[in-house]
Amino acid sequence: MATINPYLTFKGNCEEAFEFYRSVFGGEFATVMRMGDATGMPVPEEAKNKIMHIALPIGDSAVLMGSDSGEGFGPPVNVGNNYSVAIGAKGKEESDRLFNGLSAGGHVTMPMADAFWGGYFGMLTDKFGFQWMINGEK
Repeated sequence: MATINPYLTFKGNCEEAFEFYRSVFGGEFATVMRMGDATGMPVPEEAKNKIMHIALPIGDSAVLMGSDSGEGFGPPVNVGNNYSVAIGAKGKEESDRLFNGLSAGGHVTMPMADAFWGGYFGMLTDKFGFQWMINGEK
């Protein structure tokens, strides 16, 4: 069964925000990936230290996730489009089923594809305007 977690997008201050969230919730980051860690995509020098993905476990099963966004990394970030629901799917079949179902009548931002971190990843906005990210196990 898939897991669901909130995913927050920032205008360059993701690390600062997540240090704040860690001070409130406690714990340690499970993942910190910087834009400069990406392979197969050009990253401007000034963006290499920005957060590509960060994960802070909260409680027994929830994970607060986030990233920076900026020019060249998707649409401009504004209040209202600065969050997504992240789904952790069990394999490609479940990923495709969820992606195809949620994207029906909506807009595919990034089709499902193998990702450099070893996942099977895609992004979409459903027909109701909500953003989803699906990361399946390969």
